[in-house]
Amino acid sequence: MTAWSHGKALEFKSALICIQCRAAGDKVAIIWQHWQLSLLLRGATVRAFSMANIVASAYCVALAVLVMCTRGHSGQEGRKYYKRIGSNVTLQCETSDSHTSVIWRFNGHAIGHNEDQLLQGTNLTLRNIDSIHSGTYSCHEKHSGRLKNQITIQVGNPPVTPTVLCRSNAYPETFYCTWQLSSPTYIPTEFDISVRHGEKEIETIKDPNHKNRCNIRFLEMFSTSKYMVTVTARNALGSNSSTISFNENAIVKPDPPEIIEVNTIPDSPRRLEVKWRNPLTWPEPDSIPLKYFLRYKPVILDDWQHVEVTDVPFHTITDAYIGKEHIIQVAAKDSEVGTWSEWSKAVHATPWTPTVPVDVSEEKTSSVSEPLTGTTPSVGDNRQNNSSIRVESSMTLFLGMIMILFI
Repeated sequence: MTAWSHGKALEFKSALICIQCRAAGDKVAIIWQHWQLSLLLRGATVRAFSMANIVASAYCVALAVLVMCTRGHSGQEGRKYYKRIGSNVTLQCETSDSHTSVIWRFNGHAIGHNEDQLLQGTNLTLRNIDSIHSGTYSCHEKHSGRLKNQITIQVGNPPVTPTVLCRSNAYPETFYCTWQLSSPTYIPTEFDISVRHGEKEIETIKDPNHKNRCNIRFLEMFSTSKYMVTVTARNALGSNSSTISFNENAIVKPDPPEIIEVNTIPDSPRRLEVKWRNPLTWPEPDSIPLKYFLRYKPVILDDWQHVEVTDVPFHTITDAYIGKEHIIQVAAKDSEVGTWSEWSKAVHATPWTPTVPVDVSEEKTSSVSEPLTGTTPSVGDNRQNNSSIRVESSMTLFLGMIMILFI
């Protein structure tokens, strides 16, 4: 192949790439076109090309870039749009002839005409759209099937006001803030958080284990200045924000303790010995101690018994129900500030019960053989006493009659 024919082949290939770029608006194809042109400029065969060939290749690149830029500003091809739930959207096929027969597809499936999807000429109108309408819409010539336009739509809502909650389970070192939206947006939504203490802006650290949570260090202990936290939710359809303020002692709330052991006490059917440990997130239990709240009840009852425990992580229950399975939980609180933690995971335990049953026959024998020491009289004694009373009454009546006769 001569240098001229080789140059023509490269020029044809270059033009083909240019056409593909024009059809798809693909930036990668444009970069490939530049690389191809660079080869033409640096290759050994370029010297055999005429200036017209180089100009033709450069013109192809410039034309493709121009087409892509023009469509980026005025067209819908290959673009993504965010639309609000409940709105109406009209998609344009962008054919050269408005009378051309076209077919619209949604995620590859043909779209039919109905009250929510109106085909008007080459355009498609979607009415009262919802999140189920999110996807890719493509327009094709009916006879050739050639793609004319492709549009991706994400349907959602702007964010509502975020709900913000701050809490310190590691007082006095750090606290954390979480946020959430009461209703979903269905589209990508970002959150910005700002924390101030008095006039100072405080650095926030994104929590690696929780999506909508950040950690903040206390600037100073026992400060009277308030903390102010602002969370802003933002997406393509709008933004919303929420601000809360608080004193440091108002957000102190430890994590629940963990019950590690419940022991029965031999020969004590109403006692249970409960032991727990401090939450692992509480940083200084010796210098900033916790107090505890223990609750327990038999499984068969609804009412709880409560005991407050200070300083020590154990307690002996002395009024358990004999032979009944009990539920036991414990909560914790800073000894001076803040609020109680949530209840710990429930633990079940039953007090000590005898392993050898008592022989009923032996109890009866022993009760018969032993003399009675009670004060309640027997049936025989009652009969004898009743007879003596009747005799005495008869003698008294007889003597009374004799005395009346003599008088």
